Amino acid sequence: MRSTGSRYRVFTDKQWARIEPLLPSNSGRRGHPFGDSRRIVEGIAYRFRTGIPWRDLPRDEFGPWQTVWKRHRRYAGDGTWDRVLTQILAEADAAGKIDWAVSIDATIARAHQHATNTTRPEQDTGGGIESQESALAGD
Repeated sequence: MRSTGSRYRVFTDKQWARIEPLLPSNSGRRGHPFGDSRRIVEGIAYRFRTGIPWRDLPRDEFGPWQTVWKRHRRYAGDGTWDRVLTQILAEADAAGKIDWAVSIDATIARAHQHATNTTRPEQDTGGGIESQESALAGD
């Protein structure tokens, strides 16, 4: 099991205290109850911080990678991550820790029509068969 001084520790206790109440609980949940949420969420954060494949998560620290991946997928699908981000941003904004300076760039980069991967209707591309003979040649 992980010690408090583990090099895999992602969140401080103070950070975890802010995140934990925003996560779904086991109450009313049928089936296999959630395990150690901190361990799983730290595994998710560690994976994204390091960029490693799910399968390379250290099992001794975070448990089976499949469990970590399934929880991430569930939280992404049910809006949990959106709620956590919204709450943390709101708290940081209220504390004056966010600078909402916005930079707008009006750069336009034109691409050639063939640079897109979209198809166009036949009449727009000049498709179809056209006669190359002059209309006067038949006279």
